Amino acid sequence: MKLYATTALALALGAGAAYAQQTEVNILRVQPGDEEEAFYAELEQAYEAEHPDVDVVFEYIANEAYKSKLPTLLQSDARPDLFYSWGGETLREQAEAGFLQPIRDTLDEDVLSSFPQAALDAYTVDGSLYGLPLYATEVIFWVNTDLTEQAGVDHESIETWDDFLQAVQTLKDAGITPIIAGGQDKWPVHFYWSYLALREGGPDIVTAAMEGGETTFESEAFVAAGEDLVELAEMEPFQPGVMGTTYETASGMFADGEGAFHLMGDWDYLPMRGRATDGQGLSDDQLDIMAFPAISDPVSEGGDNATLGGINGWAVTADASEEAVNFLTFMLNRQNQETIAERGIFIPIVEGADQALTNAFFQQVATDISESSYHQIFLDQFLGASVGATVNDVSADLISGATTPEEAAARVQEAWDFR
Repeated sequence: MKLYATTALALALGAGAAYAQQTEVNILRVQPGDEEEAFYAELEQAYEAEHPDVDVVFEYIANEAYKSKLPTLLQSDARPDLFYSWGGETLREQAEAGFLQPIRDTLDEDVLSSFPQAALDAYTVDGSLYGLPLYATEVIFWVNTDLTEQAGVDHESIETWDDFLQAVQTLKDAGITPIIAGGQDKWPVHFYWSYLALREGGPDIVTAAMEGGETTFESEAFVAAGEDLVELAEMEPFQPGVMGTTYETASGMFADGEGAFHLMGDWDYLPMRGRATDGQGLSDDQLDIMAFPAISDPVSEGGDNATLGGINGWAVTADASEEAVNFLTFMLNRQNQETIAERGIFIPIVEGADQALTNAFFQQVATDISESSYHQIFLDQFLGASVGATVNDVSADLISGATTPEEAAARVQEAWDFR
């Protein structure tokens, strides 16, 4: 009996020691759709089966709460090992603050070569790679074709901003809400000002303004973008209470068929359906996507087919373990990213994985990005946290009539000067 007790105690102590030696990999992400969350649960289980000494833990936070909570977490002992990132100046600020870990030297060349160089550049600061890209996104107009057909609007013939304004008026005349938007969170409406700036000023207008010199954020193209947005807002095209509507609510409203257009990223394809009242939303037969219209007489030529979106991915924090980086490469290997493509969760950026795409909308977005003259990362991330917040603010203020195009441009320039 004593021998059995001693053996049992030794086994228990051994098991406890093994458990204590587990390395925990903490991953923080903006709340994804149910399908993507389920996919990460599968990856977690598969990786832990092969690496019993590692415990992978995903945590999800709603979009706005994530953006407000992340800076505090990065400064604390509770920082995650990996976190979801939009790249841009925000990533640069995090790297310069010492929150991130360079990982290029720890990665095999076959891992690095599986990503397009432009995508790796989005996670590189002064030559150091601080993360890896997950997917490229495009902001497009989602179209409820039932409503456009009901109003007699041929969305496929919309090429210019004037065409779009005419479609908005036709929808209003038919008693149909033209546009659903989440004005309360502000970033969904910054897509309008950002796209209009690209269309008015050309694909390099933002980077030129960042560099200074003759082009600034008060240049004619940015003012013209504000004027275009005010022209739209004065038509009252949005659903009632637009400035009190969150992104998630607007997404569900569009999926419920409450408006004809919804300017949002391709990533909303599955989440908006989950937010619909019936959990199903619009069918593929009731949906289409449309590129943001061109400006017929822009300030500068060349921005007609520039795309706006993201190269979203994962950043690695300064004290992340080797196991965390290893899990990151596992998560982003081609096999796993092809599964993502096959399930229509998003458009993977790993070389060749997009060949597994079966979703026609995602196939179109992949083509748009590959053929665009320039892919501009979301301005609220590309310009850094403080300037990006100002872009969001002025976009919302332009829609609500709380500022002028000139004042909006001046506020962004001031924010850039004092960042």
